[in-house]
Amino acid sequence: MSHALQFYIDGQWVQPMGNKTLEVIDPSTEEAFATIALGTEADVDKAVAAARAAFPAFAATSKAERLALMRRLLEAYKARYADIADALSQEMGAPKDLAHRAQAGMGTAHLAKMIETLESFEFEELRGTTLIAKEPIGVVGMITPWNWPLNQIMCKVAPALAAGCTMVLKPSEIAPMNAIIFAEVMHEAGVPKGVFNLVNGDGPTVGEAISRHPQVDMVSFTGSTRAGILVAKAAADTVKRVHQELGGKSANIILDDADLSHAVKLGVESVMRNSGQSCNAPTRMFVPAELHDKAVAIAKATAEPLKVGAASAEGTWLGPVVSETQYNKIQALIEAGIKDGADLVTGGPGRPEGLNRGYFVRPTVFANVTDDMTIAREEIFGPVLSILPYRTEEEVVTRANDTPYGLASYVQSGSLERARKVAAQMRSGNVYINYPAWDAGAPFGGYKQSGNGREYADFGLEEFLEIKGTVGYATA
Repeated sequence: MSHALQFYIDGQWVQPMGNKTLEVIDPSTEEAFATIALGTEADVDKAVAAARAAFPAFAATSKAERLALMRRLLEAYKARYADIADALSQEMGAPKDLAHRAQAGMGTAHLAKMIETLESFEFEELRGTTLIAKEPIGVVGMITPWNWPLNQIMCKVAPALAAGCTMVLKPSEIAPMNAIIFAEVMHEAGVPKGVFNLVNGDGPTVGEAISRHPQVDMVSFTGSTRAGILVAKAAADTVKRVHQELGGKSANIILDDADLSHAVKLGVESVMRNSGQSCNAPTRMFVPAELHDKAVAIAKATAEPLKVGAASAEGTWLGPVVSETQYNKIQALIEAGIKDGADLVTGGPGRPEGLNRGYFVRPTVFANVTDDMTIAREEIFGPVLSILPYRTEEEVVTRANDTPYGLASYVQSGSLERARKVAAQMRSGNVYINYPAWDAGAPFGGYKQSGNGREYADFGLEEFLEIKGTVGYATA
């Protein structure tokens, strides 16, 4: 990793303006395995200046030129696929299989979908005598998190390239190595200098400098709602566009006509996957009160065999959570669940047996959870499921929507018509009926405090475009 102590600015690897560094910790071992440079406001200024200078020429490129660039990028990404997956596994603790199949795979899927989207996308339309043109918004600041790093990087970089924008990326300083390799991939693909720039650093320094920079036209942020509020406040003085994909506390409504064993099993696994570190995880499982005890038994039987271990170990289903900070937060919330009186079905505080080092969390299931409990209100971002009993369909819809979040909802039913009826009432950006296959073409984003704007396919591309109406463009 020869570029770990450098930034990628204006088409080349450069030395940082400051001298602060940060060790990157392997969460399976709690040991440092790399060191990165931490950027300063001066580094952000330099990167933004490069992006600003590159914007006019890149904005003027044809759709065919951008498509050719993105196809080269896809091939270059595939060539470094294994390196990216290995980095993701080590720095964020994703089990090898998950890192190679899903974590790195998201990058390929989103880029391929954006290429397909751009091929048929129309940037101009004549309405009467007025020309409606969709033009690149300008310089985009991108701030991405550590839980699905390449997914979130590609969800921003791919549409920005397709639109003709230039960009400055600040990846998570907790899991930065995949982004450094990605910058090498961008260089290998021949991205014009200044179009893509990478500055590592923390949120209060580099993230804030990007958010309030007067030459940044848009900030695209993925992360916690708390951090998203800070980004929006920092951006407000310059009235730039702020695109946010934030937290969630997603409800999973299991109706009384669902296949209970199937619905509960897949619900548990959906929460535990990626060690619970997914913003759209279905962490509130609502089950009919008369089926509560049966659902609890199924959840317990599903969670307990899931193997927790080092990301590199054979057969690991759940790796560690990403950091000591995250581990401590999850432990505190598990303790809160016990204190509030929820029934601890399996798991609980502390590390799993036999694992005394590493940020490992026991797969935890709580039952008889009520809406006012901390574990039902706060995003835990760990492998913790809450099971809540309900009496009527009307009641469960109201309770499922009673949250400040609105990223995703899940509905399980033996009747597609009934599931659709419930789905239509959910106040969330996505609703998933009967655990469908993932769709790279479905819009992704949230209602309420889960953010604003959408990602994926043409919905994501539209976020990076301004709309211009040229009136009188044509004669009547």
